[in-house]
Amino acid sequence: MENGSGLKQNKLPLTEFFIEELQDIYGAEKQLTVALPKMKKAATSPDLAMAFEDHLHITIDQIARLEKIFTLLGEEPKAKKCEAMDGILKEGESVIQDTEAGSNTRDVGLIVSAQKVEHYEIAAYGSLRQIARTIDRSQIATLLEETLQEEKETDMLLSNLAETLINQDARNEAR
Repeated sequence: MENGSGLKQNKLPLTEFFIEELQDIYGAEKQLTVALPKMKKAATSPDLAMAFEDHLHITIDQIARLEKIFTLLGEEPKAKKCEAMDGILKEGESVIQDTEAGSNTRDVGLIVSAQKVEHYEIAAYGSLRQIARTIDRSQIATLLEETLQEEKETDMLLSNLAETLINQDARNEAR
């Protein structure tokens, strides 16, 4: 950031923190683009597989939105490995390993794993949106709000799939 005389000023600590958190969620979204195709392949329900496919496309759009945010901040897009997402995705991989292929129980586990991802993203984007408002970056806050709403919609879709179809089918599977 430069002042009127062309001298560089130090970034405010909150803005610096905000950028680091953007790098973290940017990394998380990139990690998710690797995991979603695996989740789609592991899903038994065509509806669940389609939900994972659709969310992959949404995630790619969200990555582009984050890149726009970095540009608005005058920063190069840089992904940090998101340790939280890494842990959640590892749990999801263990669900696939620990459940029978082609079972509705696996689909229940995939939904649980996917909703953990969504809830993490909802927390991250909600917090980032509020920080953007605090540092008077309303355009960025609006972009983050758009992503936040997409994450909430995906969470609701997963809940609906579980409640109306998949959980009941898993309950009726042979033990």
